[in-house]
Amino acid sequence: MNRSQAAGCALALLALAGCAREPLRPAPPPAPATPPAREGVPRDEPRSKYGNPPFYEVDGRRYVVLPSAVGYLEQGVASWYGPDFHGGRTSTGETYDMHAMTGAHPTLPLPTWVRVTNLENGKSVVVRLNDRGPFARGRIIDLSRAAAEALDMVRAGTARVEVQSLAAGDTMPAATPAVAPATAYYAQAGAFGSRENAEALASRLRAAGIEGVAVTESASNGNPLFRVRAGPAASLPDFDRLVERMLAAGADAVRLAL
Repeated sequence: MNRSQAAGCALALLALAGCAREPLRPAPPPAPATPPAREGVPRDEPRSKYGNPPFYEVDGRRYVVLPSAVGYLEQGVASWYGPDFHGGRTSTGETYDMHAMTGAHPTLPLPTWVRVTNLENGKSVVVRLNDRGPFARGRIIDLSRAAAEALDMVRAGTARVEVQSLAAGDTMPAATPAVAPATAYYAQAGAFGSRENAEALASRLRAAGIEGVAVTESASNGNPLFRVRAGPAASLPDFDRLVERMLAAGADAVRLAL
């Protein structure tokens, strides 16, 4: 045996010795794949107690919640949200599950069932809207990861889609639009632990000619709470004018009364 052959044998023995000290372990079995989510069947549901104010504002932009989803049809850009929000709270108070067929919309009443169709590949899915968003300009709906996977848009992140409302028990879009009920907006000028302070503000507002001023009583953590509100205003422009008048009459801050 020459020197090169001997060196090769020595290296082989060292390798075998190393393997002997650390025996090979079988590779762990692959993690089970998450089963694909199943579409739900649209059903009649009452409007959620949470997530349905007449309107709300995000980053200085106002979103008016629609009184009805019947006959709704819109095309635009969809995005999706996943692990960073998984397990968090949605606008309705439910827990966000990225493996469920759900979505978020800025103005449709919650919950609402819609069919979302990817206009780039023709795939579609039925989702239940239970959250608010997206708030990025140019996007009309945020989908759960499961819904985004069904539309084959996870990798791209966004897709051009069509969103169409569904009737209860149906998988086809609802047809006949319903007449939307009138909406009345009330403005709240303050909440006080003392009725005397609330009545003093209410008197200033009435003296300024503001109509519909009232003091309502409720409880917070077992303590009485007196709210001063005015209205109703029949439209958002009227509501904005009412807020300006209340501020001019001495209210420190005015917001929508829910």
